[in-house]
Amino acid sequence: MSYLLFFIATVLAGTINALAGGGGLITFPLLMLVVTPVTADATSAVALFFAYPAAVWRTRDQLAGVLGRGWLWLLLIPSVLGGLIGAVLLSRTGNRNFIQLVPWLVLVATISIVLRPMLVRRDESGSVHPDITVALWPVAIAGIFLVGLYGGYFGSGIGILMIGALSFISRGDIRHVVALKNFLTLCMRGAAILVLVLEGDVNWNYGVPMAIGGLIGGYAGGTISHHANRTVVRSTVVAIGFAASAYYFWKLYGPAVIRAGAE
Repeated sequence: MSYLLFFIATVLAGTINALAGGGGLITFPLLMLVVTPVTADATSAVALFFAYPAAVWRTRDQLAGVLGRGWLWLLLIPSVLGGLIGAVLLSRTGNRNFIQLVPWLVLVATISIVLRPMLVRRDESGSVHPDITVALWPVAIAGIFLVGLYGGYFGSGIGILMIGALSFISRGDIRHVVALKNFLTLCMRGAAILVLVLEGDVNWNYGVPMAIGGLIGGYAGGTISHHANRTVVRSTVVAIGFAASAYYFWKLYGPAVIRAGAE
């Protein structure tokens, strides 16, 4: 029965990812109830990964003129490299150290969703292309690398953070920016998941049914994306995110404060 509940939850999370982003804020806290923190993060990543190929396929027309461009490698390489290093750090961190970062990571992911309307406000014509000077390319590459590092290490809210980074690099139509985000995130998360699988951090008992649920949810979200109230969906995810971060902050610091007060 528990596997069925996790499957249903991941269908919901995959749908939310397609509509507003932040589905990981549902799957990760849920998995934390049954497995260790590192395993929860790795299994959540696998559960929601399979929505990315579908997203790239749905937005492939917006990538026309992007694939094959030399400047794309300046974004792709640091993104994938960041994902690989982030996944290695997650696998080697250990549950004790990772749990101390969990409330902060959940909080960052939630805040990124709150800021999403500002990060995706541009809606201009023309295909995506870099619009920064050569001198600023090192800054752009470093920014993409840090986003990839976060995505490989934690991942919830990664799509929104990637949109924010790309929006500062390009002034293209937001649809093209989102398409490029889908492609970079697919490559980055794919590299990270490969590391997590090889390191044995994924719980496949939950991962397999949840991956199927994520795929179904991603397809469903893409189907109803033009009809759903995205404000309601995003508000729900934000409420879950803040509640989860508050809960983890309490678990991490609350008992210590009580003990200190008792002394």
